[in-house]
Amino acid sequence: MSTTDQKPMQFEPGAPATAEGTIPLCVPEIRGNEWEYIKECLDTNWVSSVGAFVDRFERELVDYVGAKYAVATCNGTAALHIALLVAGIQSEDEVLVSTLTFISPANAIRYVGAWPVFIDAEPDYWQMDPQKVIDFLEEECHWTNGELHNKTTGRRVKAILPVHILGHPVDMDPIIEVAKKYNLVVIEDATESLGAKYKGWMVGTLGDIACFSFNGNKIITTGGGGMIVTDNERWAEKARYLTTQAKDDPLEYVHNEIGYNYRLTNVQAAMGVAQLEQLDDYIAAKRRIAEGYGDAFGNMAGITPMQEADWAFSIFWMYTALINEENFGLDSRALLKSLQKERIQTRPLWQPLHISPAHVGSLSYQCDVAERLNRQALSLPCSVGLTENQQTRVERIVRQLCSQSTNAF
Repeated sequence: MSTTDQKPMQFEPGAPATAEGTIPLCVPEIRGNEWEYIKECLDTNWVSSVGAFVDRFERELVDYVGAKYAVATCNGTAALHIALLVAGIQSEDEVLVSTLTFISPANAIRYVGAWPVFIDAEPDYWQMDPQKVIDFLEEECHWTNGELHNKTTGRRVKAILPVHILGHPVDMDPIIEVAKKYNLVVIEDATESLGAKYKGWMVGTLGDIACFSFNGNKIITTGGGGMIVTDNERWAEKARYLTTQAKDDPLEYVHNEIGYNYRLTNVQAAMGVAQLEQLDDYIAAKRRIAEGYGDAFGNMAGITPMQEADWAFSIFWMYTALINEENFGLDSRALLKSLQKERIQTRPLWQPLHISPAHVGSLSYQCDVAERLNRQALSLPCSVGLTENQQTRVERIVRQLCSQSTNAF
């Protein structure tokens, strides 16, 4: 359909802004105090990167996850960039990072002049494979003069950056154990998993420092926005300093080092405060949606529903299933196109970063599982506001397409 053929977008209070009749993949849910809090910012002229809501959002977010310090940033990528800097990652260091994720963490590693080493996903929950992390560090690196070095590149291995993708936590205990053995920093990318838990502990509190994102499709949103959380007071102070242009004397505009204009605005923070008030309800909705899809597809040939480990509490941020072409009759991309014709929006997972043209020259370690997951995975509509009728329609059409495809052979 061309843009001229599309129906106009509808904007009804409390309803997603999407074409009429379309079931969107994942859109924001605005139903709380957003209007009231943002209006307060406008009424008082506190609209930029200073204001009461910035402080409040930091305080309430850090209380929610159970960390000590928080620094609000303009987006999740900025949070990752600053987290790497305050953790001491330097030019020509190496950072182990998930290959099956959005590109932001790998880009942030390059921003500081370091190099990503891409680690495969494990096949059950699709998170960074902790055994491959261990194998790489034990077999492909050597300990010299109190530092771990990559045997192939000679570079210092400095950190591990696990990404909790799709709302499910990484199996962190083995990663933290090996990180302590080799004195590596653990930087959690929890941008997709606010509210998820690992063995009862909130993600974002498992490593040395962590980052969240509040982009438009995240579990809560500020339009853009991100957050750094840590128990390290010195790192938190440094992060606050760097995100506000590294001002050493704000009156005389003295700057002793290069800083960044990465601070969240008060207007965005006001929205974040309102969204955070709804977070538990949003997570409950995501889990209901996941349970519905699991029940609908659990016994269908050719579909592997999203799983949850017995040690995990997943927020099921982006509900994703694996499509086996041989048994389903369509591959994931053909199913995407068929659902698109029915005005149901879906999307594949990201191109694994070890094969991204943007990161040619970076190393990877045994990433075959991620490539299979990329071929087979399809994310289905899972907005917090997804109605029962909408979900039933998605499930019914998927079953019909499966039946038509298998009967065609």
